Amino acid sequence: IVEKYRFQTLGDLRKQWTESGVETSRATVYRRVQEMGYRCRIPQVKPLLNQKQRQKRLDLGYREAALDCCSVVQIWRKTREREMPKCLKSSVKYPQSVMVWGAMSAAVNAASYQEILEHFMLPSAEKLYGDDFIFQHDLAPAHSAKTTGKWFTDHGITVLNWPANSPDLNPIENLWDIVKRKLRDARPNTLDELKAAIEASWASITPQQCHRLIASMPRRIEAVISAK
Repeated sequence: IVEKYRFQTLGDLRKQWTESGVETSRATVYRRVQEMGYRCRIPQVKPLLNQKQRQKRLDLGYREAALDCCSVVQIWRKTREREMPKCLKSSVKYPQSVMVWGAMSAAVNAASYQEILEHFMLPSAEKLYGDDFIFQHDLAPAHSAKTTGKWFTDHGITVLNWPANSPDLNPIENLWDIVKRKLRDARPNTLDELKAAIEASWASITPQQCHRLIASMPRRIEAVISAK
């Protein structure tokens, strides 16, 4: 029962045992679970990957690993998963939130996403890199739409092939985490205050923080290969 119902509480296990005809207390259930070698843990919440998605991650890892560390870092300047899958609790995208613009958009439809690319991403990229850059986004519907793919082709922009459900491989997710931590201190009360706090938090991120995240890419790729 413990193995089968690994995400249930001790109270839930006691109920299961009672329904099986074993009357016992919660404390006894706890002792028996300990004796069987199990320990109570809070499961890590991760996107649930199917086998095809896991293989695409591994393929990405081998492609990147074929390059030396400096090359991997250079690619990410232009643009871990060690847990046992059965012990991970799958997450659901996404709680209610404010959509913000960083270097790419959050959830929008294909048409509005292309407008953002045209009017915000393209001028920023051309100012920073000229024509020599690789664009990376995830597989949100607006990103993977055929019309969006055609937009990139028409503009001659190379897009990094990206496996599904892989936010932990993308260093920009760490930047969003930095922004969220700073927002906890700001404590905005209105929508305008929230938007202003997000902009201030983003502006406070240093180039050194970005460089450290970029330098982490070889380690992330190694973790993917190690986890197979």
